[in-house]
Amino acid sequence: MLDGYIARTWPNQKSALGSALDPLADKILISFLYVSLTYADLIPALLTALVISRDVGLIAAVFWVRYKTVPAPVNTAIQLLLVASSLAAPVFQYTDSVALQCLWYVTAVTTAASGYSYWHYGRKTVQVLNTKSP
Repeated sequence: MLDGYIARTWPNQKSALGSALDPLADKILISFLYVSLTYADLIPALLTALVISRDVGLIAAVFWVRYKTVPAPVNTAIQLLLVASSLAAPVFQYTDSVALQCLWYVTAVTTAASGYSYWHYGRKTVQVLNTKSP
């Protein structure tokens, strides 16, 4: 979040390479964290598969068209909240808590919604670009 703030606040700190690598680094981080937490039986495998599938689809879509969507930052924040909560769960002994399981479902819903949003708005962007082509 700090690197994004710096890039938005000071334009001379923004680069095309950074704007491409930052989301990719976020996806790689989230993927490794989810796989690790699934391996430790702290996050369900199906949720990890959903998160990683969405991210693989997004990375593929970046090569097709670049666009913005509102749910993506919210979704990333919720995914990171689940990672932090899952890491803390064994320490504070709430691995079987209903609240943590609810967070699994919230993460699944926001991940699916964000993936749909990318697909939907990306499709619309391509339609607009195709109609404006000479």
